[in-house]
Amino acid sequence: MAKKSTIKTPKKAEFVKKKTTKVSKEEIELLKNVGKRLKEYRKKAGYSNYEYFAYENDISRPQYGKYEAGANIQLNTLAKILKALGISLEEFFKGFN
Repeated sequence: MAKKSTIKTPKKAEFVKKKTTKVSKEEIELLKNVGKRLKEYRKKAGYSNYEYFAYENDISRPQYGKYEAGANIQLNTLAKILKALGISLEEFFKGFN
């Protein structure tokens, strides 16, 4: 007879809970301003529709829409988007408060 496998699966309580961090009102406002600026530059680049821009540049369309709405964005993702728009980080944040 073959031996039974003794692999033990963790119970629900053994999984590590994901640590959530609260976002301040200032941070929320900053992210909304980043989203507005993304939308502004996208339109300047000739894309009237965010979905078309995202599709053309291999970015998740639903996620890009969230970025323009003020969702949290990683720096490398922002850099990829700005590269597709043909602008630098410095230009993007010029006059940004």
